[in-house]
Amino acid sequence: MAIAPRARETGAHRRRADRSRRRSALDGGRDIPARWERVSLLGVLAVAALLYGWGLNHAAVHPYYGAAIRSMATSGRAFLFGGLDPSGTISIDKTPGGFWPDAASVWLFGPHTWAVALPHVLEGVLTVYVLHRTVRAWAGPLAALFAALALTATPVTAVLDRATIPDELLTLLLVLAAGALLTAVRSGRLLPLLACGLWVGLAFQAKMLQAWLLLPVFVAVYLLAAPGGALRRVGRAVLLGATALAVSSSWLLLVLATRPADRPYLDGTINNNPFTLVFGYNGISRFGGDAGALGAVPGTSASRTTGNTGWGMLVNHTVGPQIAWLLPLAVLAALLGVLWRAGQPRGDLARAGFLLWGGWLALHVAVFSTSNGNHAYYTAVIAPALAALSGGGLATFWREHRAPQAAWHRAVLPAAIALTSGWALLLDAHTLFAAWLLPVVVMLALCSVATLCQRGPRTGSRQRAWALAAGVAAVLVLPTAWAVSSIDPLYAGAATSPLAGPVGGNYADLDGHEPTINTGLSTPSARDKALLTYLEAHRSGEKYLLATQAAYTAEPLLRAASDPLLVMGGFTGLTPFPTAAQLSTLMGRHQVRYAMLTTQRPSTPATTWVKGHCSRVSPRAYEERRTDGSFTLYDCRPTAG
Repeated sequence: MAIAPRARETGAHRRRADRSRRRSALDGGRDIPARWERVSLLGVLAVAALLYGWGLNHAAVHPYYGAAIRSMATSGRAFLFGGLDPSGTISIDKTPGGFWPDAASVWLFGPHTWAVALPHVLEGVLTVYVLHRTVRAWAGPLAALFAALALTATPVTAVLDRATIPDELLTLLLVLAAGALLTAVRSGRLLPLLACGLWVGLAFQAKMLQAWLLLPVFVAVYLLAAPGGALRRVGRAVLLGATALAVSSSWLLLVLATRPADRPYLDGTINNNPFTLVFGYNGISRFGGDAGALGAVPGTSASRTTGNTGWGMLVNHTVGPQIAWLLPLAVLAALLGVLWRAGQPRGDLARAGFLLWGGWLALHVAVFSTSNGNHAYYTAVIAPALAALSGGGLATFWREHRAPQAAWHRAVLPAAIALTSGWALLLDAHTLFAAWLLPVVVMLALCSVATLCQRGPRTGSRQRAWALAAGVAAVLVLPTAWAVSSIDPLYAGAATSPLAGPVGGNYADLDGHEPTINTGLSTPSARDKALLTYLEAHRSGEKYLLATQAAYTAEPLLRAASDPLLVMGGFTGLTPFPTAAQLSTLMGRHQVRYAMLTTQRPSTPATTWVKGHCSRVSPRAYEERRTDGSFTLYDCRPTAG
């Protein structure tokens, strides 16, 4: 009778000892007093909020996504299914989850430019905070503070957090998933693992298949480092995948279960199938030819960017200054972080963290390098991995520098600072954008390396701490300058492709000219305002104010007002909706009277029908001066022509 309680106490004692061992494996000692840690974190978050939120009323509203967001804010059908116009006749070419926060903000505050950009600022600041908490639990306060600083100062992150593009929401949700996974590995509890699956599923709603890229990394790290037997770990990994799959597929199944007549036609598809939208149009077509992949509209890859691909993509002169400043430090940290933990027990959390963030980085680089083209801002999703690896590596190298396990370990910290500082000089050398800072970087790096390389009683702990601070400044000063430059519209890139600094076609177009303020919500140009006034004056009960050739023609009108438009052909103009017969029926039933065609998009059977059955409207009827001739308005009333 007395043996059983003692056995239970022994088991509980062992579990407590195991948890203590797991915590101590990550805790390198408190390098920052608790009060200063809190103050420092608040300071970093304040800087992030200021940097991301500066000039919010002139934020870069993506013309296509901005149009959809305004429509989704005014219609429940458009909100749920991602309708491009308020009537929800055709959808956007993405899942709508990434735009739900933006549409909710516009619904709450009104159609203001700052309202559509506000969620992105909040997402950016939250990502910094969540990354700090995640890295702190894994590698301690010093690593967490550096990771938060590094993420805040990443140029592509700063510029993207003032744009209406869903990549920042994707990044936030994946950082939450990584934090939940590390908690599950550390604690052995099931709930954090299921939370990881939930966050991955929500990230799928934000940007589809890109959210699933990290599932193999999450599963591998859990199988390697989680407590319990092999069967228990495999079973729980299956639950992780099942949770992610269930949450990911929820919107797809909802659309599939809804009658086509009760929802928008799905853009980018020839079969109106949500799985085609995700796995064909936004999946297979990204990695080669897309001649009707899984029912996707053929030829849509031609409408996408074809640059920034190949194995040198991450370090080219456009992408490199956006994201790659800490690449040497991060790669060195990933390699040595795993190497130095060789021989540790299977559940070593320090090694698990380096594998997690290193896998995050490596897998994204591999996918971006083999796709058929990437916007530079796609790389924002790897910023947390670079920041976490750099923070964890810096803390590990600092610990080894003070109490090395081997003699050569002491030299790694100054070598990492020298290598990363030199790499920053190389990245900036192509443009010499922050040339006045180059001597500052050299001076800080030399002072840091020289002091850290000294040995003897004359180099005390305080001197080494100041040397570390100088090294941190040396590796962060140039990316910070690029990030801050994005406050100036000249260095913020285009609304469709945000870029910090003097790179990209948008800067080349503006160089030497005064940058124009991005058009936001409810701010139509004089031409669009005149067109809207004319159409409203001649409207006589039609459902649609106008039929347009592709979203390109409809975007400025949808951002300016909330009138239903019939967008023929969707984003590319190639989606086979409406057909010529459907358009003829709508015209015959007085559902739409006017159509506007453009020479900037290819002809389709529907546009051919307009040219054959409708009469041109002179631009002088609704404009004070002629345009460049790329747009033509047609009157399609039955008595016309």
